[in-house]
Amino acid sequence: MKHFRIVHRLPWRLRLIAPPLVKNPERCYLVEILLRKHAAIRQVRCVQEIGSLTIQYDAALLPEPRLVALVDAVIGNLVAAPARRAVLEPPTLAVDPTQPVQECLAAVEGMTCASCAALIELSLKRDPRIELAAVNYAAETVTVKGRITKEELFAAIRKLGYAARPMDTLAQRRLLVEREKERLTTAKRKLLYAAIATVPVMLSGMAMHRLLPLRVLELALSTYVLAGPGGEIFKKAWALAKEREANMDTLIALGAGAAYLYSLPGVFSAQHHVYFESAAAIVSFVLGGRYMEERAKGKASEAIRKLIELQPNTAIRVTDAGDAVVSIDDVKVGDVLRVRPGDKVPTDGLVSEGSGSVDESLVSGEPLPVSKRAGDPVVGGTLNVAGSFTLRVTATGTDTVLAGIVRLVDHAQGSKLPVQKLADRISARFVPAVGMIAGATFLGWLAAGHPLARALSHAVAVLLIACPCALGLATPTAIMVGMGEAARRGIYIRNGEALETAATLDTLVFDKTGTITAGHPVVTDFLPAADIDASRLLALVAGAEQRSEHFLARALGAYCQARAVSPAPTVDFVATPGLGVMAKSESGTIRIGNAAFLEAAGIDCAAFAAQADAFAAQGKTPVFVALDETCVALFAIADTPREGAKAAIALLHRLGLRTIMATGDVEAAARHVAREVGIDEVMARATPADKLALVERLESEGRKVGMIGDGINDAPALAAAAVGFAIGGGADITVEAADVTILGGDIARLAAAIELSRRTMAIVRQNLFWALGYNLVAIPVAAAGRLNPMIAAAAMAMSSVSVVTNSLRLQRK
Repeated sequence: MKHFRIVHRLPWRLRLIAPPLVKNPERCYLVEILLRKHAAIRQVRCVQEIGSLTIQYDAALLPEPRLVALVDAVIGNLVAAPARRAVLEPPTLAVDPTQPVQECLAAVEGMTCASCAALIELSLKRDPRIELAAVNYAAETVTVKGRITKEELFAAIRKLGYAARPMDTLAQRRLLVEREKERLTTAKRKLLYAAIATVPVMLSGMAMHRLLPLRVLELALSTYVLAGPGGEIFKKAWALAKEREANMDTLIALGAGAAYLYSLPGVFSAQHHVYFESAAAIVSFVLGGRYMEERAKGKASEAIRKLIELQPNTAIRVTDAGDAVVSIDDVKVGDVLRVRPGDKVPTDGLVSEGSGSVDESLVSGEPLPVSKRAGDPVVGGTLNVAGSFTLRVTATGTDTVLAGIVRLVDHAQGSKLPVQKLADRISARFVPAVGMIAGATFLGWLAAGHPLARALSHAVAVLLIACPCALGLATPTAIMVGMGEAARRGIYIRNGEALETAATLDTLVFDKTGTITAGHPVVTDFLPAADIDASRLLALVAGAEQRSEHFLARALGAYCQARAVSPAPTVDFVATPGLGVMAKSESGTIRIGNAAFLEAAGIDCAAFAAQADAFAAQGKTPVFVALDETCVALFAIADTPREGAKAAIALLHRLGLRTIMATGDVEAAARHVAREVGIDEVMARATPADKLALVERLESEGRKVGMIGDGINDAPALAAAAVGFAIGGGADITVEAADVTILGGDIARLAAAIELSRRTMAIVRQNLFWALGYNLVAIPVAAAGRLNPMIAAAAMAMSSVSVVTNSLRLQRK
């Protein structure tokens, strides 16, 4: 204790005073970082002004004498050799407050097990610039949020021995897909070469008396297997050992390496047993398991791969010199592109000339092609079934709809479920714990008087049977397959937490217009006051409603347009969500909305009340019009329930969910629609605040509430609900506020989303049970000497494959 003195100690905490830390912020900072690198140290807090250092640690993994020696060495090295700070240079890691907080999603290559993911995640979290880091082993991605640039993040990952790749654009994602195919081919080739070399070694090992030539052959072939196809395992283990870290490669390298090294003296000694066949077989089984795991993971990511492949690699650019085929990466906003029959639309744009019939199931979920004419928008990745047209590009690269969908699925597949935190904590401590158990097994068998060879064999079996990979793959693979299957059905889930929560929902609150109903209302009746100029009034209505995005406003606009009415000029437009709109014109202030909207302004609607009630009883929505302080007209607007809405509600009831409709419509119209589709309860004349209050009240009663809507007035309730479901094509603010986006407005997909989330969570629980149960049973069996190392290696490899295969069951209908 040359550099400090202990002032307070507990079995799990040590506080000391170190004078070298006083008034030296860089040294204080480095001590914190370097101590945190030790797996047994939970927290380090340094107060440089007084040289105080408080350390919380796991005494079982790091006894106090070793901790004291570690702290002394760290401080001593910094005092004696400041140049060694290059290990972790403070200026590189200093937090720049001017740097904006940003989120980065990147691909990580080189991970071979769940421990790799845990190592990268833990190392990134130690960086003070990073607020959040999550590594998904199954998806091979890392999500980081903090004041760090992408280049700095990539450098931090490379320092750990892994490769990071950008995945911002579709071209980059396509490149990653190609690299995945290359990795699968490489894994297959390594397995093939290792198996060809291992078979003769195993056949030789079966011989009763191994002659010298056979032993030399075993040495040569097993050396090739370990150094050739299995060389990457040992390289990764050595690189981690230099960083004082460990993962599954460490366990495999220790097991196979121990068997190989123990056998070397036996090459020229018939009295010394050799385990060359075990060393070669261990590596071959591991390579076989990783190849099957790569194949299974490829199937799990099939949905994202199909999305990426929707965008064509080239486009036909129209120029003054004629048509030219160009790379999609060279297309710019404003370019004019030609789309022929059978071509995929290269990128987002507006049709400038010609016409076509486009399959937009990618973004609408509807299987029938949509006619496109001049001025209509088209989305990149959709298929032009018939016709030919040119389009003017409005978005490229990361700004396209397809790129947004891919980014959403990428983010969702890379996210973590809350239930995964337990698995992560276990994985982080798994490898050191297994190493200790293997060491105890070796010493225990030796102490019991058994031969060195037997003690070594049982210790190697412990190293090989342990599998953190199955534990690490348990939730990510289920998420990947579940999210991909949802995307295939036109359901886009924003994150893993929404997936997990959706499985627990017991109550659903629905908006009506555009959600339960088709969202294409039409005006069925128009009743103006006797002393009003109907044409002039319709012009005022058209002028006021042309600025509103509401479905009822569109119905009124379409009604006026059909009668060749030109919108009257209006100013000071104000929309009150859930109630109505107001604007000013030369003729006075016009208000259009429900009775509550007009009555709040002191306008009496009694003249049209009886007729409004009659319309409502027929399932029509009454809309009042007031000019200045007088109610002058009544519209009736009807909207039919969506096709399949009744069957979807019935399916939700079979899933055990309570259904409630909350709408701004009048009571009679709301209840009429509710009866048609079978919804349990109705809240009519609901403002956005009322919908929000309803969700909050239900949640205060202990209900797990989901909200589904499509308009701006639904956004507060969507954000407050445990899970918010947005109908695709709704207002952007709604989609942003929602956790799940359902394309095409088919609420049958809502039931599919909830059912899929429940199935996914069931698979997660099965995977976790299998992974934990496998290790809890297998490690003691191996320690008891009941497993051959080769069988242990095969069982370890298959445990990961079984978890991924179980997750793939989600792809079944």
